Amino acid sequence: MTLDVRQLAGRTALVTGAASGIGRATALELARRGADLAICDLDAERLEETASLARALGRAVLARRVDVAQPEAMGGFAREVHERVEAVDLLVNNAGVAIAGGFLDTTLADWDWIVGVNLRGVVLGCHHFVPPMVRRAHGGHVVIVASAAGFAANELLAAYCTTKFAVLGLAEALAEELHRHGIGVTAACPGLIDTPITRAAQLRGPYDRPEVRERMVEGYRRRGYGPERVARNLLRAVERGRVVAPIAPEAWALYWAKRFAPGLLRRLGRALGARSRRQLESAS
Repeated sequence: MTLDVRQLAGRTALVTGAASGIGRATALELARRGADLAICDLDAERLEETASLARALGRAVLARRVDVAQPEAMGGFAREVHERVEAVDLLVNNAGVAIAGGFLDTTLADWDWIVGVNLRGVVLGCHHFVPPMVRRAHGGHVVIVASAAGFAANELLAAYCTTKFAVLGLAEALAEELHRHGIGVTAACPGLIDTPITRAAQLRGPYDRPEVRERMVEGYRRRGYGPERVARNLLRAVERGRVVAPIAPEAWALYWAKRFAPGLLRRLGRALGARSRRQLESAS
């Protein structure tokens, strides 16, 4: 299933987590291609910045502060959207958070938080916006922003990997179900992308130190792969009808390694984990 995303005049796209990073870049790329927008985020001030930029391009924009993990909030947002349009043409479930730390350092409150946003938020997005797309019977596309962390588990990202494995599986299952309705599904799986999530991520256990965060932020900054490139490649994947879409070279490397050299990938992961632990011990 493919959706022509080169020219989106007369179409409506919905993007969660649109206040910054990949969400903002994707929303604005869609606006540049002619789409009207429905966008949401918890950060109302920065969300309004995104909305203003899209309106300056001549697009109609519905922007609301929404916690994607809350059924009532997502239900209310959906009602507002469907008062304007019968169904959205492109649904981009992008909102996400991160925790760096092992399982032994992750609390139940941490699990509630990350599962609520990264998994339940995607489920709620699909629950409220996919059925109207099916009933309308005019096609469309669903994007779930997963991660290269959904290909390869990492002991430093136990909770984050869990949620990204989960939404990758959801996307693949949803693609099978929605194919007969003419609706495409793409799981976008970015690699190391320089976005504000590196500053906002929760650090746990031995990783909960300012120098660890600064090293992480600087590493992603030096990698130099920005959210605008992700947005363009994400839409290219939609155009090509990809169900699983690695984005950035390291994401492709993990994708192929998972399929053809899983043992080697596990050994590499253990080696990287051991190296990180040694670095932390040396810094201490």
